[in-house]
Amino acid sequence: MASEFVARVSYKTDRSTPLRFIWSHIARHPLVAVLMVIGAFSNAALASAVPYFIGQAFNAVIEGEDSQFIVITALAVIGSQLLRAALQLMRNFSSEIFAQRIERDVRDELYASLLGKSMTFHDMQPVGEIMARVTNDVREMNLMMNPGMNLIIGSGMFILVPLLASPAIYPPLVLVPAVFVLLYVIAQYRFITVLHPIAQDVRVSFGQMNARLAETIDGLQVVKGAAREDEEIEAFSQKADQVRDYFVRQGYIEARYLPFLLFTLSIVGGMVHAVYLYRLGEINTGQIVAFMGQIFLFGFPVFSSMRSLSQVALGYAGARRILDIINTETDLDQNRQGYDRPIRGAISFENVTFGYFEGNPILHNVSFSIEPGQTVAIVGQTGAGKSTLTKLVNRIYDVNAGRVLVDGVDVRDWNLAALRSQISIIEQDIFLFSRTIAENIAFGKRDATPAEIEDAARKAQAHEFIMSFPNGYETIIGQRGVTLSGGQRQRLAIARAFLTDPPILVLDDSTSAIDSATEDRIQQAIWSASRGRTTLLITHRLSQIRWADHIIVLRQGRVVAQGKHEELLQSSEAYRRIFARYEEPVTAEGTG
Repeated sequence: MASEFVARVSYKTDRSTPLRFIWSHIARHPLVAVLMVIGAFSNAALASAVPYFIGQAFNAVIEGEDSQFIVITALAVIGSQLLRAALQLMRNFSSEIFAQRIERDVRDELYASLLGKSMTFHDMQPVGEIMARVTNDVREMNLMMNPGMNLIIGSGMFILVPLLASPAIYPPLVLVPAVFVLLYVIAQYRFITVLHPIAQDVRVSFGQMNARLAETIDGLQVVKGAAREDEEIEAFSQKADQVRDYFVRQGYIEARYLPFLLFTLSIVGGMVHAVYLYRLGEINTGQIVAFMGQIFLFGFPVFSSMRSLSQVALGYAGARRILDIINTETDLDQNRQGYDRPIRGAISFENVTFGYFEGNPILHNVSFSIEPGQTVAIVGQTGAGKSTLTKLVNRIYDVNAGRVLVDGVDVRDWNLAALRSQISIIEQDIFLFSRTIAENIAFGKRDATPAEIEDAARKAQAHEFIMSFPNGYETIIGQRGVTLSGGQRQRLAIARAFLTDPPILVLDDSTSAIDSATEDRIQQAIWSASRGRTTLLITHRLSQIRWADHIIVLRQGRVVAQGKHEELLQSSEAYRRIFARYEEPVTAEGTG
């Protein structure tokens, strides 16, 4: 299966079906599973022993035997239940460990899979829907194991033991338990088949509700700015109502749970059968007491299975949704055996065509070459494909046609990690983590020293504002750097790029949110940093366009001109129009 990144895990899971996926995780913990089964069987067997001992005590009292036998019987009941309690502790402890380990393993596996998906995949997936699967669906798999499977295994033993114990009391007494078990299995099968699609709908509707919530919270500033709170509340309420309705449908199915009726009928039928045999003189009073005690053991599976089966159905539905993500193949792979060398910085586009959606290309037959160490400005109107072009260099996306070469090697033939680790991209929309400033700067170089981090910050003209915070480099910034200004976020991103010292540097309008005075200082830093490395500039700053070694002009996804600034002013009408449009605000500012 294609994947940009594969976690180095010591286990493999079967991802062919949800059932095999669940079983492969269960099989990783065989000892815990065995302890669960032993605990469940011993619980049922020792519970079954209680009515047997009580029946013996009844016969002793009726027959006027010595009280010593009754005392011994009472001690036997107490001893069996103490042993049962100890084994139950082992069982419940094992089942909880089992459930928590499976939740941890599945969440790790899903998270690693998400990191390995291409941007094409993530572009089409709502973040809230993904979060619902990573958190809630994985949690449902935990609850599926405990209490779900724990109760099912336990209740299965409570079905089995009376079926074995009843004929031991008197063989014909097996009739009512056998009929009950047969009808119980049929009823449970029907219950599961009806409940399963509802459980799927519950999980899907919850994911949709979560996606709407995450999207609204992420765009809360837009919602408030447009005064659309009431509309968003109404839209979210509709999603919440849908979740409620599916849960109500699940409750309606559970309310008609047939085993409740079967259990009551089994008690009546068992009593009638036992009394009939008693009237025939086939069994005694103690045997009736012991037998009815076995019948009452059916109460535990009846009353617990509705909850446990519902939990298993939800967990199975969650496993299916998790597998839908894990098994989704993407068009990129990490290519571990690919080309792995230090990059010199030569870049070539050969007849490249690319579109985010099939049949709707953004770039058309793009061709150009960049020599190592060159600074190249890519200019064009909004929507011309400038940012898209740069994302093909480090294989954020793969071309639909043509080739992108780095140092003469198709980027698809490079080891993906080796390629990306040597290319640094600073975009206009800067993403910062909710961590310290130092951690954000050092994100691409985890072993960076404080001195290296500070040096990178100084080069990016960020040191001064960083030290203005009370905790300096240890200041924790808000999510996505919301506590910083746009210019501060961009300077931290530039510092991050300086620290990694990449052979290829891409600046995607990275100084757009910086004032003129700061830009002058950063431009000098960029000029210094660009020496000896290939630099791609997407910018509308005339000062940066002028000092580029080479300029590529894009128009509607096509290269319409390329060359130096002076040459393009003479030869390209498209460049002159772009240049004139960029020059107007500078002229106005200068004359103001």
